[in-house]
Amino acid sequence: MLPLEFKNKYQRLLGIEFEAFLESFEKPAKKAYRINPLKAQTILRDTPKEGQVPYGQWGYFGLVDGHSIDHVTGLVYSQEPSAQFVGEVSHPEPGERVLDLAAAPGGKSTHLASFMQQKGLLWSNEIFLNRAKVLSENIERMGIKNAIVSSHTPAELSAKLPLFFDKILLDAPCSGEGMFRKDKDAIGYWHENYPEENATRQREIISEAVKMLRPGGQFVYSTCTFAPEEDEQIIRWLMSTYPEFDLVSIEKPEMSHISDARPEWADAQFVNGATKSESFNQDELKGAARLWPHKLDGEGHFVAKLVKAGNSEPNLDLATKSPERKPLSRDQQRILKAFLEDTFIDFTQGDQDYVLFGERLYLSPVGTPDITGMKILRLGLELGTFKKNRFEPAHALALSAHPDELLQTYVMGEEDWQKFVHGDVIQTTIELKKGWVLMVANGNGAGWGRYVNGQIKNFFPKGLRFVVKN
Repeated sequence: MLPLEFKNKYQRLLGIEFEAFLESFEKPAKKAYRINPLKAQTILRDTPKEGQVPYGQWGYFGLVDGHSIDHVTGLVYSQEPSAQFVGEVSHPEPGERVLDLAAAPGGKSTHLASFMQQKGLLWSNEIFLNRAKVLSENIERMGIKNAIVSSHTPAELSAKLPLFFDKILLDAPCSGEGMFRKDKDAIGYWHENYPEENATRQREIISEAVKMLRPGGQFVYSTCTFAPEEDEQIIRWLMSTYPEFDLVSIEKPEMSHISDARPEWADAQFVNGATKSESFNQDELKGAARLWPHKLDGEGHFVAKLVKAGNSEPNLDLATKSPERKPLSRDQQRILKAFLEDTFIDFTQGDQDYVLFGERLYLSPVGTPDITGMKILRLGLELGTFKKNRFEPAHALALSAHPDELLQTYVMGEEDWQKFVHGDVIQTTIELKKGWVLMVANGNGAGWGRYVNGQIKNFFPKGLRFVVKN
């Protein structure tokens, strides 16, 4: 049941559109997903395609099974269709430094990574640690190598990373009105003053975000709410408070049914129904975008793109070649060298640095800044862990590797797959050398096995194991 104040407000604002808007809440939410182009093989095995999302090259309508091969190997990411437009607007280039400031659970970060093609630095931050852990897990599942995952407040991050990023995405915490159809619990949180309460928090976050953007950089702001207080009024405030920012008009393909923002809604008096004579009429605001559930197959969203005046490189003084570097010991160097030579055809470190967290070894993204004292959950690609006189590869390494990079792979059939995800040992007559084997499902790495005497010991993580239901 939608709150009466909510209905009265949008009846006043939408006029003749209101009935169609109201009826949209009775229709089922449309499911969708993105295909991950970072994978070695991008042909779906068991996820239905029910038409393409009408913007971007990777989005399709359809329901993802969380236990399917496509999902477990990171080939697909379930993401609401309107939310996919935010990543398309952001569209980072390979080699850029990109911040996703409120990134959990990871839909938009993984979308940004698709554009970046493992090049540059993607910094994904989430203030709440439990949500940051989920974000980190999704970054891992999608095989992303160039992402740092942190858990900080915007103020803590801006103090460490001034003028550091080429692009910043803020999918702001909001009143969630656009998710009412999809998430009935969101209705229970809503009250008449809730949008303005969220707007106060959004202004605080933006005040820190702008400190981290280099001159000439782009800032993308999005919400999943209809509320003008959190959408047009926030952009008006941002441009008034920070005159160095200009709005960039977002392209809206005709077939997408994406609408212009409403410049008149930037006037709080107009929205509150107090007056229409003083309505704000800055046509430039039409360049922002609104996605309405009664106009397209998706939930409610607002997106604006702004550019910061000037032109300069990111603050390179923050970058250190080796953040918190603890050199590998001679034994560790020997053990790692042996593992890489025995497992990979030609593993190259490139310009990336090895970084140790205790006994866990990461390959940090190029341009990683000094992270001393920061709460970092993931620093690029986790390679594995040094154990007594051996190196045990991380699950993240298997999910990021292409099978043609490995000396030994094992292509699993359906029976093998069921055993693997359950954690069982796999018996095989295939001739393999003693050592690590990349377990492959549908052409992509799914995890590690270790071959010894006709059987493959299972290293699929215990916390991820499940029973395949026939």
